[in-house]
Formats: sequence, structure tokens, C-alpha cells
Amino acid sequence: MNLSSHFTLAELTKTEIRKYDNTPPNAILPNLKRMAEMLEDVRTLLGGKPIIINSCYRSKEVNKAVGSKETSKHREGLAADFTCPSYGSPFEIVKRIEISNINFDQLILEFYNPATGSGWVHLGLGAKMRRQILTINSHGTFAGLHP
Repeated sequence: MNLSSHFTLAELTKTEIRKYDNTPPNAILPNLKRMAEMLEDVRTLLGGKPIIINSCYRSKEVNKAVGSKETSKHREGLAADFTCPSYGSPFEIVKRIEISNINFDQLILEFYNPATGSGWVHLGLGAKMRRQILTINSHGTFAGLHP
């Protein structure tokens, strides 16, 4: 099922935690469509380069298995973790989104390692769309962008 031009339901619900069902309830589908449209905006911003989704919707069991909080926006289909290797590092992606007119609630650089370029971008939607930018690494959570 296509949620947008480039993103499918299967892509936004994939998980490596295969022992749990990760099928979203029908009530979550509008959120996933909204997330897919936001990801389309990001893809356009990044020059049309393919975005690789690591995680978007998570069922309660999958969310718990990955060690995330029950209040995670992933539970509502309103957050996506992704990379875009053909564009650049997660740090470069966050910098590009930060200066764009894309409206988001949270933009988080997660576990970025400048030496290897590893890590990912978390993009979340919410009711208020605060444009909050955070960095999470092995030392904790910080306001703003920290490589």
C-alpha cells in the first residue's frame, strides 16, 4: 500500500524485531500518511535522494523490545528514524533540515559518530510542531546540534 509517491506502508512498519506483530491499527494510518508526506518533503529537500527508513511505526511490543519509552511518537506513527547515505551524513541531513522551511516537532541527531558517519536522523511530528532540535549520544541528550 502506497502512503505517498515514494513511501509504502510496509516500509514505514518494517522492523527487525520479527517475533512481534507490527501491523498498525487503522486509526494510525492517517498519521503514517502524514509522516510519509513529511518524508517526501525531506526527500525533495535532499535533492530527491532515496531515504532509508530504519524505524517509523512501532507496536507496543516492538517499541518495548527496542527499549523505547511508551510515550514515543513511533507508537503513534508520528516519528521516523532514517538515513540518506547518498546525500551525506546524518549530521549534514539535520543541518539541511534545520535551515529549511519544513515544519516538524522534533529533529534529533541520534548516536552520530563523526569518525564513521554512523547514526541516524529522528524526525517527529506533533500537535505543536515546536521545531525542537536535539542531539542524543552516549553522553546524554543535548539541546541543539552537536556533532
